[in-house]
Amino acid sequence: MIRGVHRVAGSDLTDERDCNVYLLDMDQPVLIDSGFGMAEDEILGNISAAGVAPSTIAAIILTHCHIDHAGGASSLRERLGAPLYMHELDAQIVERGDDRLTAAFCFEAQFQPLTVDVKIKGSEGRIALGDENVSFLHTPGHTPGSISPYVDADGKRILFGQDLGAPLLAEFDCDPEAWRRSMERLLELKADVLCDGHSGIYEPRRAVAAYIRHFLRLYATGER
Repeated sequence: MIRGVHRVAGSDLTDERDCNVYLLDMDQPVLIDSGFGMAEDEILGNISAAGVAPSTIAAIILTHCHIDHAGGASSLRERLGAPLYMHELDAQIVERGDDRLTAAFCFEAQFQPLTVDVKIKGSEGRIALGDENVSFLHTPGHTPGSISPYVDADGKRILFGQDLGAPLLAEFDCDPEAWRRSMERLLELKADVLCDGHSGIYEPRRAVAAYIRHFLRLYATGER
């Protein structure tokens, strides 16, 4: 595991429906995504096991609106007292409880309307947390408001990619061309570490680039 980054949820750690939830152990700790919403006790236990008091979590940053990433946000916000951050385009989807665009129907579930505390705007920017920042790129394609947070720490750029290799399905209103442009922007970041929402952690920089380029090749050949 990368120093200061802990995986506190995932299909093999908590609930089979959970995405990978990452804990950033900063001066003001941050969660990246919240999981499906059925394993909060396990997530809180894993946060504590990583040496971080759950009560110190300063923010929950949601990479996109799908239920396996955002379904647990309401409960975790209540238990942690931490605000939810999400791009304004996906905030519209979760705030109306859209069962299709949150992919809730795939899990035979309903997505309860979720109020987002801080709506991120623009194509890139920084989320200020005390004296530190979490940067982000707006990377639409998988969903309209997907974001890819990243931090620079210990001489490495650590990227938290949303579902980079996920199928671009019409059922979710995916936009393949927007996705392609987003992947090109991520390559320009030259990240040293990629923490993916499902497939795990990739490093060093050449492995991150190879992972992204693999899916770009599939896109170009029509195999996605």
